[in-house]
Amino acid sequence: MLYLLTNRTRANLTGAQYAELAVLAKEFYASIPADVKIRGEWAAVDRSHNYTLLEAPDIDTVRRIQAPFEGYSETVIVEVTAISGWTAS
Repeated sequence: MLYLLTNRTRANLTGAQYAELAVLAKEFYASIPADVKIRGEWAAVDRSHNYTLLEAPDIDTVRRIQAPFEGYSETVIVEVTAISGWTAS
């Protein structure tokens, strides 16, 4: 299944909290679960948000790998499907 994650770093994090967030991110990228694939990542030009298209077996897996970041970012997770074009009826 595909999931689009929209992440916004929480306002007013301290320098120490940003450092902790960096450690968590490095740990995540170093040990992505075998059944999870990152299909793409983007950041808003102003760095206010980042977006990740993630392939995972289920929403519980996504929530589990996102949980360590909850104190540092607000995340919206939406299950998505690929479409091609638009047909008006």
